[in-house]
Amino acid sequence: MRKFIPFVVYLMKIFFIHLKNENLPKENLERVAVNDEILILATKYISEKVVGQTSFDDCIHIATAIIYKADILLSWNFRHIVNVYRIRGYNAINLRMNYPALEIRSPKEIMEYED
Repeated sequence: MRKFIPFVVYLMKIFFIHLKNENLPKENLERVAVNDEILILATKYISEKVVGQTSFDDCIHIATAIIYKADILLSWNFRHIVNVYRIRGYNAINLRMNYPALEIRSPKEIMEYED
């Protein structure tokens, strides 16, 4: 049987569409706004060619997690986000810009299974 660990979901207007579980407890939801600091960091990911311009929304997602100090970012996007080479690129830029490295994982990696 699967057991989920406690969490807080940060919601941004552009990512509401990605939220598929409508039964999330309201106390676990926090709305966040995209600000200039996020846009600067997201633009840096693009200018350093971690991903292409078409992945700018993904970069905003990652930069938002950094700026709002998320412990972990979960995504099913294995092409642009949950990809070891991309993660190294994002984190190299984060560290150079005096931000912390970000743990980026798929949702499967945080589920606990009871024996």
